Amino acid sequence: MEDELLAQRREKLDRLRADGIDPFPHAYPGVETIASVRAAHEGLADGEETEVSHRVAGRIAARRGQGKMAFIDLVDRSGRIQLQARLDVLGEEVHQRLLGLDLGDLIGVDGTAFMSRRGELTLRVDGFAVLAKSLRPPPDKHHGLADVETRYRQRELDLMANDESRDVFIARAKIISAIRRTLDDDGFVEVETPTLVSLYGGALAKPFTTHFNALHQDMYLRIATELYLKRLIVGGLERVYELGKNFRNEGLSPRHNPEFTMIEWYEAYADYLDETVRVEQVIRAAAEAVDYQGELKVYEPWARITLRDAVLEQTGIDVLEHRERDALAAAIGDRLPTDGRTWPQLVDDLLGEFVEPTLQQPTFLLDYPVELSPFAKRHREIEGLTERFEAYICGIEIANAFTELNDPDDQRARFEAQARYAGEGDEEAQPYDESYVRALEHGMPPTGGVGVGIDRLTMILTGRDTIREVILFPALRD
Repeated sequence: MEDELLAQRREKLDRLRADGIDPFPHAYPGVETIASVRAAHEGLADGEETEVSHRVAGRIAARRGQGKMAFIDLVDRSGRIQLQARLDVLGEEVHQRLLGLDLGDLIGVDGTAFMSRRGELTLRVDGFAVLAKSLRPPPDKHHGLADVETRYRQRELDLMANDESRDVFIARAKIISAIRRTLDDDGFVEVETPTLVSLYGGALAKPFTTHFNALHQDMYLRIATELYLKRLIVGGLERVYELGKNFRNEGLSPRHNPEFTMIEWYEAYADYLDETVRVEQVIRAAAEAVDYQGELKVYEPWARITLRDAVLEQTGIDVLEHRERDALAAAIGDRLPTDGRTWPQLVDDLLGEFVEPTLQQPTFLLDYPVELSPFAKRHREIEGLTERFEAYICGIEIANAFTELNDPDDQRARFEAQARYAGEGDEEAQPYDESYVRALEHGMPPTGGVGVGIDRLTMILTGRDTIREVILFPALRD
């Protein structure tokens, strides 16, 4: 059956060419969006005619009627409009050619606007052009494209069939624009740093490894932009941000994709408490951009709780009273696997298992142990902690922030500690980066820094359950 349909469409393609019509022209200038055409005639009464002509273009989504008069639904990114095809306007040859086109074909139309008696804005077709002959039938628009594998692997079909999917990715673009605009208006400079690096860093994660043939050396896809951006703070840029892709060679889940989008920003003379306010400001702007009206309190000041208190509240374990690995493992007992886990890994396990699921409304989790935070400045009041927070919504971490460590000697000691954790089997430990320490030795001012996950934020503000719904082409097994 499919082969027969494809053959029929091929025959129509050949027929167009035989009639001297280019089924794939180079351009079609002067097109208006369907939404703008609709806006221009909002006050038109039922049955009212105009003499206003418009040029629109899009994909044929439906067709009704034959003979002397038929109706076609045309869709573009902005919406849908009804076309009226009349034999007495187009003539026999052009009329039949238009009605002979297939669903999914792309056409351009010049037409005169009127309101049908049923109150449907319509363009009476005065002329049309084939812009691209579709050689495959489109997905069933009425039922949508439900197969998840097809939706993710052939996103073009998903966007064609499901208006809701299209709305999600338009919302994602608005979120990104709003965040950029908010930072730009506050004097931040957008920059670009390397994606292919000789030494990964800035996060606790496994990298993707590749080989640079010209240099005869292994390289890595970056796991974060942090260390380069802070070197720019050292250089005097003072407020910088980068929005782009990071890569972490880890598992797939509803919250994880190995290739993901983050924005990181750094500002001199600020600390992590300043950055809680900045995060609230940025997320509020993103929510406003998509007119978020859900139950999450993203427009209000967020809750703030320390990591120590949160773990104690949920588990009864005071991690700062169990500073040794074996003592913490004993306190955990059989609630979690502890064999082969380092002290910071056990703290992180407690956080992930017992605390994170409870953080549904926007919350800042403050003051992380130094062992979990190789780039955060030590807490100014509490020994063993750093000035770091993670931001959570719907039990999902969406941001990570520090008062940045700017003491080069302390940073060197942190790198050495990470090397010990690597020796104990922690594959995500941060490698030693001498070039970064050298940059700090030139002096970095007090600095606050934040990383926000764009994919997760989009999930939350659009009400999606999995990260694959907000990434156009997510990672999938072949």
